[in-house]
Amino acid sequence: MKIIVRNINSEYIKTISLKELNPLDKNFLKLISVKEPLETIIFAINEIINANQLAKFKLNIKKLNISSIHIYSNSRDTILTGKSLKIDTTFESENVLKKLFLNYSKKPTDILHKGTIRSGERISSNGNLFIFGDVNPGAIVSAKKNVYVWGKLLGIAKAGQDGNANSYIAALYLHPLQLRISELVAIGPKDKPKNYYPEMAIIEKKTIVIKPYLIDTENKSII
Repeated sequence: MKIIVRNINSEYIKTISLKELNPLDKNFLKLISVKEPLETIIFAINEIINANQLAKFKLNIKKLNISSIHIYSNSRDTILTGKSLKIDTTFESENVLKKLFLNYSKKPTDILHKGTIRSGERISSNGNLFIFGDVNPGAIVSAKKNVYVWGKLLGIAKAGQDGNANSYIAALYLHPLQLRISELVAIGPKDKPKNYYPEMAIIEKKTIVIKPYLIDTENKSII
């Protein structure tokens, strides 16, 4: 049995075994620390999961911030057991299940998050990171490419985590505690933005500078 625990609003994704769903396991402790809602997908391919296993699973999973549980299996016994415990289930062939598992277990590149990132929370992306909401002080957002905040950026933002000095950080209201692009780090400006218009932080002459974030509608490029 393979269990995927993920947050569809962020990059966090983990494939674990039933043994790791133990309150004393280090991976389980990491999952407990995730504040955002998680979804759990169970893949039982050519495997029968009995009622005792699923009941123990449900008992342990209650300690996590789980929003949904779903079982995919090609075993009718497993499907019936899941339904008896009021768990959403889907019966598919072995080939379809293997493709679904590969699709679910892939870590996304670009990440889109809707909502406020609160103090103590972190979101990262292997590509670009798009946030429709505010990033509060004490929150950290990062991306290997660019960071876009369609709201107030008041926390810490990191772009170019893969070492790309051409990456940038853009926000509708840019007043961060700290900015990092590639290897360069800068403390946010003391003065608050006077106008509510998009700004971007980029590297120029080995220094992080802030400029207006404008789009050339004819050439579809950033100025």
